Amino acid sequence: MRSFSSLLVASSLVLGAPAFAASTPSESLSASAPWVCRQPGGVVGTQGEIALPVGSEPLGITVGPDLKVWVTLAGSNEIGRVTREGQVTRFALPTPSASPQNLTPALDGNLWFTELSVDQVGRITPAGVVTEFSLPERGSSPFGITAGLDGNVYFTEVTGNRIGRVTPQGVVTEYAIPTPASQPRGITVGVDGHIWFTELAGNKIGVLTPKDGSVREFVLPTPDSGPTAIIPGLDGAIWFVEQFGNKVGRITPAGVVTEYAVPTPDSGLSALSLGADGNVWFVEQFGNKVGRITRAGAITEFALLTPDVFPAGLTLGPAGFFCLDGNVWFTERFGDRIGKLQVVATP
Repeated sequence: MRSFSSLLVASSLVLGAPAFAASTPSESLSASAPWVCRQPGGVVGTQGEIALPVGSEPLGITVGPDLKVWVTLAGSNEIGRVTREGQVTRFALPTPSASPQNLTPALDGNLWFTELSVDQVGRITPAGVVTEFSLPERGSSPFGITAGLDGNVYFTEVTGNRIGRVTPQGVVTEYAIPTPASQPRGITVGVDGHIWFTELAGNKIGVLTPKDGSVREFVLPTPDSGPTAIIPGLDGAIWFVEQFGNKVGRITPAGVVTEYAVPTPDSGLSALSLGADGNVWFVEQFGNKVGRITRAGAITEFALLTPDVFPAGLTLGPAGFFCLDGNVWFTERFGDRIGKLQVVATP
């Protein structure tokens, strides 16, 4: 399939660009970024917005195997698809008031998502065909979701206090978290193939080994920091945000933690994503900003175009033909828009 071929090419461009491993600010890449799509052009920080129907409340966002941007629309109970040109298509969910939260592309060529209010995980094909799978126990509250390297999909259960695994056929297995009432939230796959997750109330970073289901936990240095979103970095470490501690964190596979304070107080840190510049980017729900942190820990913040939009989700932009989109894309929950911000300058 062309979409998977293009995705592999784009991924190779990201991982192979030596500048991505540098700790210098992204502006240093502006004059030499051949892997970035030239259209549209702009300087770092240039922004644009795509309007959605009123009441959509976009939350999670990712790039699908079809190289389109996909979003969960919690307010309208839909999954949305957005092209680089701004064309929006919406797909209604079968279960009413499902409260779709986060979504991820998986190795089966589909996207998977969580339905917080109805204890289900869903699958949607690039053509928009939706299938839902019920979890074994009520009151699980599935939230974060990620694709494993083993072909399965993993998700967090906030009130169930478990990590769930669902096969492409919809078979669900659950793994208990050692810390009671830890409220697992964000989840990602590390470069080591393990499943890393955050514990909002447990104040820990957890690691699940897919092979045997064992779980390890690492206590964070800042008490009651409230870790939420989590992603792998290009430096081999795992990066996360602390919603209550107002810091961006980095943890090595050995469990060594480093924390970086965000300049804006009480910014409401939420989602994280890699950018086409190789840096880690994040959103500030209360600060109404998108931020960038370099490998060296230098933080830059960009105020959003529209006030009080409550940015919620964040993703690397969709790849073009043999090039990477030079933006990060984000959801504006209260603005009912999809925003994008240029992370690498282009002519």
